[in-house]
Amino acid sequence: MTTLLNPVQFLAIFGMPGSMEIGILIVIGLLIFGRRLPEVGRNLGKSIVEFKKGIKGIGDDIDKEAESHDTKEVEESKTADLPPAKVTPDPTKEVEEVDSHLDD
Repeated sequence: MTTLLNPVQFLAIFGMPGSMEIGILIVIGLLIFGRRLPEVGRNLGKSIVEFKKGIKGIGDDIDKEAESHDTKEVEESKTADLPPAKVTPDPTKEVEEVDSHLDD
């Protein structure tokens, strides 16, 4: 019966990479990406800058929405605190309505 190793068991068998293994990986990386390494670094830097701009833009949009929502709540609370308006009926309108009903 064979059992598959989960990642924790795999690391327990082989252990964490030491300084020698990390050094070998760095040397292999330099051999593969040596001439293109400045270009890769430049592109990585541009990607990080664009990502930060996007995050800042989203944050600004959220702040604008929060401010507009707060001002709407303030305006609604101002009108909710006012007593109901007193409406005085227009006497000429009532006379016209009565006349129109009498004519029918």
